[in-house]
Amino acid sequence: MRELAANWPVMIVASLVALVVAVAGGVMTEIGAWYGSLRFPAWKPPNWAFGPIWTTIFVLAVFAASLAWIAAPSGGQRAMLVTLFAVNAALNIFWNVLFFRWRRPDWALIETGALWLSILALVVFIWPFSSTASLLLVPYLVWVSVAWALNLSIVRLNAPFAGRVAVRSP
Repeated sequence: MRELAANWPVMIVASLVALVVAVAGGVMTEIGAWYGSLRFPAWKPPNWAFGPIWTTIFVLAVFAASLAWIAAPSGGQRAMLVTLFAVNAALNIFWNVLFFRWRRPDWALIETGALWLSILALVVFIWPFSSTASLLLVPYLVWVSVAWALNLSIVRLNAPFAGRVAVRSP
């Protein structure tokens, strides 16, 4: 923890980036009549649970990114770290666009695979220089696995979606 205290600007930058990603994802999330009309599996977490889950994941990601940045042995590894986190952030936001804005859970299901792989890439890349940072991303990987299963169930229970793209809730 001394490393983080001594490198507080890293924590601030990571926190601001996480906040931007969280807000962008939230802005892209429309929970309205369309979402309410979907059929869900019985095991779906209640809507109120998603906020605390994502908050926890973002907090862990901030610590992971900060620890990894501090531990990265070279500028090249830091550049790769930023690239991997940027790709992950874009995929994280884009899932919300696909699912909620474009109302295409079927496309979001496919995109979830790319999101999952981006998290795995971070876990594997970070491990050699910060196993702690790497392990902090494992809950994110697990949650996206659960989200993929939920997304798959939604697709199976509600498909097809192609004819519903233009339908917008008031």
